[in-house]
Amino acid sequence: MRKLKRLSVLAVVALLSIILLAACGSSSENASGDGEKGGNVLEDIKDRDKIIFGVKYDTRLFGLKDPASGEVEGFDIDIAKQIAKEIVGDETKVEFVEVTSKTRIPLLNKGDIDAIIATMTISEERKKEVDFSDVYFEAGQSLLVKKGSPIESVDDLTKDTTVLAVKGSTSTDNIREAAPDAQVLEFENYQEAFTALKSGQGDTLTTDNSILLGMASEDDSFELVGGTFTDEPYGVAVKKGQKELVDAINDALTAMKDNGKYDEIYNEWIDME
Repeated sequence: MRKLKRLSVLAVVALLSIILLAACGSSSENASGDGEKGGNVLEDIKDRDKIIFGVKYDTRLFGLKDPASGEVEGFDIDIAKQIAKEIVGDETKVEFVEVTSKTRIPLLNKGDIDAIIATMTISEERKKEVDFSDVYFEAGQSLLVKKGSPIESVDDLTKDTTVLAVKGSTSTDNIREAAPDAQVLEFENYQEAFTALKSGQGDTLTTDNSILLGMASEDDSFELVGGTFTDEPYGVAVKKGQKELVDAINDALTAMKDNGKYDEIYNEWIDME
């Protein structure tokens, strides 16, 4: 009888041990991530045979959705397609998800996208949240004004000036530092900010010169003034710790620069003159 009780106790202990080990295994998987929400994102991309990029839908020249065709077009879009071609072998094996300056990092860290290519400046602060590829575009912050505006440079911004900017962008922090007395009015995206400038809600709009150039090409009654007052190097962002994916993206950037594809895309979309 005692022997039977002893065996029963041992059986219960063994069962509890199995349950605990299973729970620990599950916790370990959740901590490290698995599938498309974590783990090795490069392996996920290759298993899926598609790469998902977060891109802008409202930024002329870089990422702009055509309302007629429903297609997103621009410099960032074509660079993303070439990265897809290098990583999964086909530039059509790519999916684009709309992001804004405010939403792109949360969507990346949530696992909804594999990488961000959305006029995103590499900064020390952002490096705490994401990892970046090598620089793929050199921009600089500038000012967009109505032609004939008395504003000719950042030095002309005073307490009576209203500057329009976009939430979550480095431009907002930069302008507050460069013109601390100016009033800053923030919008969700560039299209809203440009619409506000055209309607007279502000005196100038500030962001990277490359983005402002797209706005000026849309409406020639506006112009860029004052040159650039910051350096804004763009990089492709991925989740922290995804070194293999960063390396693969860097290899893709190097390949397209070596084979002339980068220059072809640049000349098609960017005219900084």
